[in-house]
Amino acid sequence: MPHSSPNNPRQTIEFWFDFASNYSYLTAMRIEELAGSQGVDVAWRPFLLGPIFQSFGWESSPFVLQKQKGEYTWKDMARQARKYGVDWVKPTAFPRRAILPARVATLGKNEPWIGDYVRATMARNFAEDKDLDTEDAVREVLASLNVNADEVIAQAQSDENKLQLRQATETAARRGIFGAPMFFVGDEMFWGNDRLEDALDFAKSQAQ
Repeated sequence: MPHSSPNNPRQTIEFWFDFASNYSYLTAMRIEELAGSQGVDVAWRPFLLGPIFQSFGWESSPFVLQKQKGEYTWKDMARQARKYGVDWVKPTAFPRRAILPARVATLGKNEPWIGDYVRATMARNFAEDKDLDTEDAVREVLASLNVNADEVIAQAQSDENKLQLRQATETAARRGIFGAPMFFVGDEMFWGNDRLEDALDFAKSQAQ
């Protein structure tokens, strides 16, 4: 939730994301630096879009279910990646399963390595076209960050942490989240990578 101090008022933007979401990738690669430059803190909120889509009666991403939307999206992603200077390769598997990465992010959402972990995992999917949902893949990312991969993976696979991710997804549904990325500043909701700047502007306005 937003917070501030008398001498250094700051706001928090909640970043709700799914590792399989291509537009979440664009946001993940830039939100921390952009928010930091504006004095806004980032709260990382991993969740799973799959169950939410299923609640709509969708068996997959709308980019898969609707051919025209999918064709547009891949062209748009190439444009947006160029715009932001982000590496991009259309994944050969979409949406990619990413349960274990999401569990690790749930465990580490308040750790100092969370931003680097999310960016490295997202890049693995959308810049390198590599699988995500294996222990070897997650271990490779964590090791590159000098994080104890065996310990983190073991904790991420605990029943308690699995429940945390399920509850986060349920919370997302209750709050009306229908896609990713989604941002909250307090109760104000913003949807889509192209609304990140609007969300940050709103956060700054609340700190006045």
